[in-house]
Amino acid sequence: MKKRMMQTVCAAVVFAIISVCSPAAAGSPTYGLFAGYGQSWDNIDIFRLGLQRQFSCQWFDSRIGFLSGYVEASYNLWKKSSDTVHGAALSPVFVYYFNTGGSLGIIPYVEGGIGVAYIDDYRIAGRNLSSNFQFEDRIGVGALMGRFDIKLGYMHYSNADIKSPNDGIDIWMGTVAWRF
Repeated sequence: MKKRMMQTVCAAVVFAIISVCSPAAAGSPTYGLFAGYGQSWDNIDIFRLGLQRQFSCQWFDSRIGFLSGYVEASYNLWKKSSDTVHGAALSPVFVYYFNTGGSLGIIPYVEGGIGVAYIDDYRIAGRNLSSNFQFEDRIGVGALMGRFDIKLGYMHYSNADIKSPNDGIDIWMGTVAWRF
């Protein structure tokens, strides 16, 4: 019971922070379209398409960089042989951007986030994820180059032991986004 209460409080705090952020300032990219491909350690192919909405808020602004982020909605396709799983996810992602744009205009960053996903089938390639509801955890590194965003990340899907068994799935994911 305490675990569920803590999860609810954490989710409420994250969504409260996100709700106070207005769209990015005029002239700067507010949205991004992205495509990604990844693979699990047991060769399940993962394809992702989606839309991102950038935060306008910046926290901990310093000479090194600042913290901001985005909210991402995605369609996910997991495939191995004849097994196919379709899913949708919504994730707030916090990003620390480093102030090293320099003359090349490349801004490196690190990111992390936890969101929620719904998958239409919770069995794939011998794995039993036990529920259609999943958490989508992520960490990654990337770089902004003008309106393009390229990143490499690690993603984990599981139901946080809400229901057993909880085999989960771990993915290395490459993503390219175009911001507008």
